[in-house]
Amino acid sequence: MADAPRNDLRITRNAGGWALLEIARAPVNSMDLQLWRQLTAALDELEADPQVRGMIFASGLRRDVFTAGNDIKELFAPLTSQQRYTQPPPLATLPVAGACPAGGCCLSMCCDYRIMTESGHIGLNEVALGISVPKMWAGLMGRIIGTGPADKLLQNAVLLQPQDAKDLGLIDDIAPKEGLLAAAEEVMREMLKMPDGGRQATKLNLRADFAQEWAEFAGPEAEGAWQMLSSPAVVEALGEVLQRLSGGRKPGGSGGGGGQQAQSRL
Repeated sequence: MADAPRNDLRITRNAGGWALLEIARAPVNSMDLQLWRQLTAALDELEADPQVRGMIFASGLRRDVFTAGNDIKELFAPLTSQQRYTQPPPLATLPVAGACPAGGCCLSMCCDYRIMTESGHIGLNEVALGISVPKMWAGLMGRIIGTGPADKLLQNAVLLQPQDAKDLGLIDDIAPKEGLLAAAEEVMREMLKMPDGGRQATKLNLRADFAQEWAEFAGPEAEGAWQMLSSPAVVEALGEVLQRLSGGRKPGGSGGGGGQQAQSRL
């Protein structure tokens, strides 16, 4: 079953040389395949625009949530398919504010600077649902906060409060929700004072090898992740989560990743 077309993104170009990209998929910006594709297309469009030197990712919702992560319906094998899960861009391998678990945390970790609201939380909590943290996501967190702290957080599915996340270096600043965008714009103005050539070359020196490894591992990781997701133990565990989120209704097996299930996320 094909997904009904949606537009979950709002893009605003700023004369200062950056674009604001707001994610607005109510109620909690859960990230399904269609949303990941929209993000990929938006990034391609903005990166091709010579007037855009930077991007700010933010939530377009009134709720204090950046994104609650990947939609569990995309991970629950009876509601999706191997072909859907592994087609580009695979959910397990693609490359702020408020609540930011799992996929939302990964998206924010790919950014240069992370600002969190005072009531948010952030982390990769897949282990709590009986599935593994994707290899490259775990590696990215380790590069940011160190392998020791990342090891403890990931194995215990810890979602950090703002000050704890800042102390570890997982985020860079904390701001009230009403001042979040202004804070992000001020950081962007300071970053764009640096000449693009030296800044971009330095980023490549720091990240190119890891990015290449991630790209080469995308296919094998998606195949291996599907084997895990379709195992009886994981199907049972995610089914129980979906049932709780759906108010006690058992999830069906539509094979299309849609239907009338409650919004679910990881």
